[in-house]
Amino acid sequence: MTRETIPFEALKVDIFNLWDNQWWVLSAGDFATGKYNSMTVSWGALGIMWNKPFVLVVVRPTRYTYQFIENYSDFSLCTFNEKYRSALEYLGSHSGRNGDKIQSSGLTPQAASNITAPLFEEAELCLECRKIYCADYDPKRFLDVRIEELYPQKDYHRIYFGEVVAITGLAKYRAAC
Repeated sequence: MTRETIPFEALKVDIFNLWDNQWWVLSAGDFATGKYNSMTVSWGALGIMWNKPFVLVVVRPTRYTYQFIENYSDFSLCTFNEKYRSALEYLGSHSGRNGDKIQSSGLTPQAASNITAPLFEEAELCLECRKIYCADYDPKRFLDVRIEELYPQKDYHRIYFGEVVAITGLAKYRAAC
């Protein structure tokens, strides 16, 4: 699969579909040393913050990937076509603490151009991100009481903003300029 560089202003996506239905694989760590982990994510945002293209992701402290996103300065997000749904389900339901779940998923990690975290060969769209902000969710600030129902174990997410420093993707993700 050949991905091309896509300038942020030329990115063309159905953002709600990407997050809610297609999902992303979030990876953090160092591909070169083999110390990284990945997980499936379906909650987040993409836009402009502080005059920078950014992505927002959330990770619960109970997830194995949490230690990697905490200890490294960057992360990646990759999305795939429906053919890889079972691999994404596997990455979202198994922990890297107990073995090499990435190898078991059948996906092929590869080096990114601008960050230490890996991308995936099979991905249709990849965002390389440098962390620029993080904060813990404060349940006292939830304005919709139904949000609390999503945290029966009180394992509130940490929110991360990543400046998008590079985008690669299939031609279908590039708007005609």
